Amino acid sequence: MKPRLLIIDDDPSILNQLKWAFAEDYEVALSRGNREEVFSLLESFRPQLVGLDINLSGSPEGNEGLQLLSEMLSRDPLLKVVVITANDTRENAISAIRNGAFDFYVKPIEVEELKIIFTRALHIREIEEAIKSYRLPGDIGFAGLVGKSTQMQRVFDLIQHVAHGDFTVLITGESGTGKELVARAIHNLSARKEGPFVAVNCGAIPEHLLESELFGHKKGAFTGAVSNKKGRFELANGGTLFLDEVGELPLHLQVKLLRVLQEKVIQPVGSVEDVPLDIRIISATNADLSKKVEEGTFREDLFYRLNVINIHLPPLRERGEDIILLAQYFVDKLSSQMKRRIIGLSESAIEKLYSYHWPGNVRELENVILRAVILCDSHLIKGEHIQIPSGGSSGVFPLNLGESFNLKRAKEELERRLLTSALERTNGNISLSANLLGISRTQLYNLLEKYGLKEKGGEDE
Repeated sequence: MKPRLLIIDDDPSILNQLKWAFAEDYEVALSRGNREEVFSLLESFRPQLVGLDINLSGSPEGNEGLQLLSEMLSRDPLLKVVVITANDTRENAISAIRNGAFDFYVKPIEVEELKIIFTRALHIREIEEAIKSYRLPGDIGFAGLVGKSTQMQRVFDLIQHVAHGDFTVLITGESGTGKELVARAIHNLSARKEGPFVAVNCGAIPEHLLESELFGHKKGAFTGAVSNKKGRFELANGGTLFLDEVGELPLHLQVKLLRVLQEKVIQPVGSVEDVPLDIRIISATNADLSKKVEEGTFREDLFYRLNVINIHLPPLRERGEDIILLAQYFVDKLSSQMKRRIIGLSESAIEKLYSYHWPGNVRELENVILRAVILCDSHLIKGEHIQIPSGGSSGVFPLNLGESFNLKRAKEELERRLLTSALERTNGNISLSANLLGISRTQLYNLLEKYGLKEKGGEDE
């Protein structure tokens, strides 16, 4: 099926010229710029591309074209509009770009040049539509967590299984992977969801204040204790306490935490009376607690008490297509918060996001997208808006080939790994994999067949 092109111009001769010039490659509809007719065609013809004369004569202020542009994009943000202008109205064209037009072309019209612009616009739209399909409502995650990768589906399954029990859960993973979000999801799906969810970062509170912060204190227990104070454990009574970076707890507080787990009571600093508790404890760490046990800095009995169920969060670099899914989610959320009309990510932005290894994981990605939304001056985030450290490629293709490998075999091994990674990152989508690798679909199919990977290529979505 041919792509659909709507041409809007108040000059009949130009309309006829462009109709015949593009009829072979596009389904073409024409309009003289009447507003009702244009929006009727948007509804019935549903064009993917629009060629718009920005200098329509329907408005006394001479801005009819700009008004049409704004209204068309508000109805269909993915619509690609190329504005056509005369030499003496370039300022209008620049204004149109700022308002969301894809590109502009200055008369007199050279059809072959305009064809190139239209082809590029259509290509960008196809990519945006593919990315848009990643974020269908109800199909981007679970319980407030975003992800479609196999690794995250396993995490979602575990959350569902553990939410309705009352046993302790240990969430592990690198910093920035979303451990607190998982803890909140467990709480919100549990029978305790009406109770409080109290989070405390054990590594962020000075050690001399940590005991009082966790267990509370009685008036006069120490200098400065001018009144009774409830600690985080007591504040979480009836709900869930989330202990982030639990590996940072000093040994003497590990003993007190063990007593809480065993006896369900606490003793505030300066008190000799026990306070009964009804709480669920979820803890998290980015450290290797089993190694800390071996080193003697973490109690073995506490480790086993906390680690009844373990949920491990994969680093972002191992989550494939989730990188772009999360990026688009943050674009939507942040552009809405800032009242910006940004609909998505360009091909160059996608390639840049995929090339980086994300040591700060999801938290770092959100910050990168925040800066991009602030810097973006159009409806599409481009590669130049993605500010990540130079030389930050993932390094996921190290070749340990040995001295017996020659240059040809090394090249083939690298090609095979790149193909496999591209398919994993795009969930087997052939079009997106080809775009990511910078080759055509035909070239990709040929390489898949060459390396016996054809069965790994999924159908386009």
